[in-house]
Amino acid sequence: MQRQFGASVNGLPCHTLDEVFRSTESGSAELAIVPLENSSEGAVSRTLDLLLATPLKMLAEISVLVQHNLLSKSGSMTGVTRICAHAQALAQCANWLNQYWPSIERQSVASNAEAARMASEDEGVAAIAGDAAARRYDVRTVAAQIQDDTHNRTRFAVLGAQTTQPSTPPARDKTSLILSVPNKAGAVFHMLSPLASHGVSMTRFESRPARVGTWEYYFYLDLEGHVDEPSVAAVLGELQQACAFYKCLGSYPAERVNSQ
Repeated sequence: MQRQFGASVNGLPCHTLDEVFRSTESGSAELAIVPLENSSEGAVSRTLDLLLATPLKMLAEISVLVQHNLLSKSGSMTGVTRICAHAQALAQCANWLNQYWPSIERQSVASNAEAARMASEDEGVAAIAGDAAARRYDVRTVAAQIQDDTHNRTRFAVLGAQTTQPSTPPARDKTSLILSVPNKAGAVFHMLSPLASHGVSMTRFESRPARVGTWEYYFYLDLEGHVDEPSVAAVLGELQQACAFYKCLGSYPAERVNSQ
């Protein structure tokens, strides 16, 4: 949130992704920031499911270098009986934890910030979280940068009710879609063929069970370009005709990945 909007913006913490979507859809918050995917653990499934039904649009993407620290109230592991973090963070630090603290119970909680809060109140709890959570809840670092992959990144989406205009070159845009196709031979090939015929590149392709039938899937796609560009508009028009389900999540500036 601070990376995208600065330190002066007011944050509304939510316990679950469902609550993040509800708060923004109801107007309690102007914008939502939700995790889409992690470079080592893959897509955040609940976010993908919630994107299916929301009227919110994608307005921006943020790629954040993930640096996990092991934190406790005292700065040591003396008396610690549980290590708490979000399930994704526990998975991203599994090898390190197996090597150094294999016998301590691991508990998944709603967020790493919640884990840091718990650690600030209970000397029996250690948390996996970042520097901001450590400062906020006044907990100390036991070990720094314990993530298994030093290049580990999480991609977040900013969601809101508005739409975006095309970026001014040389900046680039992306467009995100959710599609499904009839269950017949060659359906996915025919779904993707408009991209080739109009010269539009696909940067991401993810499948997710539809939960409405046997072996039926939704496909999550990121395309290069803005919906207002003629080539992208032509692709979207053909996809709307060919797909059993079509939803455009919006167009937004493509972020340049850096080391921060």
